[in-house]
Amino acid sequence: MRAFVGVGANLGDRWAWLALAARALRATPGVAVVRGSRVWDSAPLGPPQPRYLNAVLELETTLPPRALLAALQAVERQARRRRDVRWGARTLDLDLLLFGDAVVAGPGLLVPHPELGARRFALQPLAELCGERVVPGTGRTVAELLAAAPAWELRDVGGYPG
Repeated sequence: MRAFVGVGANLGDRWAWLALAARALRATPGVAVVRGSRVWDSAPLGPPQPRYLNAVLELETTLPPRALLAALQAVERQARRRRDVRWGARTLDLDLLLFGDAVVAGPGLLVPHPELGARRFALQPLAELCGERVVPGTGRTVAELLAAAPAWELRDVGGYPG
């Protein structure tokens, strides 16, 4: 199954955290990293905090959605992610944006990501990888959602590390 994961970091060595995410996912049984988007520097959501680096990883996985989510959370724990403040600063944030054409709705997991259409910092790198993909439940492509998304300060800062 093809899955797309949003990757963000705004504490410590942000580039190193993005590289760790790709390395750790490559080492996860049932997960292959197909490619990464370009990396975008963006203003944060939520309380005052440092700027983010954001990107998207395209995965091929044999894991079901909940098992993939558990794997993503394990990688966040490797990066010493803390969940003290909603939308607070973090070493690493991994969000399951899309899981094939599936719509998943259950406790702790909603796919497509419920705020995807409002998050240009996720849509911009996602559009690089699959702009013509229709986002399940919306009837719109990633590129169409990006065109309609609220303005957000983004700056292309390079290719995905590692």
